[in-house]
Amino acid sequence: MSNMNASFVTLYNDRLIPAMDLYHIVDNVYSRKNMMESVVYANTSAEKVNLKGKLAVYNKNIDSLLSKYEKTYLVEQEKTHLKQLKQSLQSLLLMEQRLLSEIYRQESSAALALYESQAKPLFFKTTQHLTAMIDTQKQVGNEIIKHTENIVSGTKIYSNLQLALAILIGILIVGILFTSNVVNIRNDNFRMN
Repeated sequence: MSNMNASFVTLYNDRLIPAMDLYHIVDNVYSRKNMMESVVYANTSAEKVNLKGKLAVYNKNIDSLLSKYEKTYLVEQEKTHLKQLKQSLQSLLLMEQRLLSEIYRQESSAALALYESQAKPLFFKTTQHLTAMIDTQKQVGNEIIKHTENIVSGTKIYSNLQLALAILIGILIVGILFTSNVVNIRNDNFRMN
């Protein structure tokens, strides 16, 4: 039972909660992307949407979610994807800084070209890493579920074996009691003769 409890705790703490954190990271990355696109494509004023301030909030959210994610149990595959994600996010952050400088210098055509050629592929690469991490969460979660099913089936076998053994012991006890009553009856008849 303690193994089964540990499996459920691991499933919750190391799979479900981190998967939700990854979802929130994806949400923040897409919000950043949408904000950048609204400024680059629609020529919306960067000051109007408070671009620097909002990007800083998204970056802070992503950093806090990543640090929380790092504290969970990670398999090797997750560690690799996490390292790649961090590198991708760092590249994206540097790209955003370059893009912001073009936007604030009112170089909309240069900003658009930079976004199309470099920022867009970086967003795609970042989301690929996040997708791979979410898929790993699912895969490891399925392994934990299979392990828990093995524990449950082992417990069922053990319980059925205990039940069969209890029935067998009960039959033996009834048999011994019946045999002892027959011997006592036969001995009583012998004394009377």
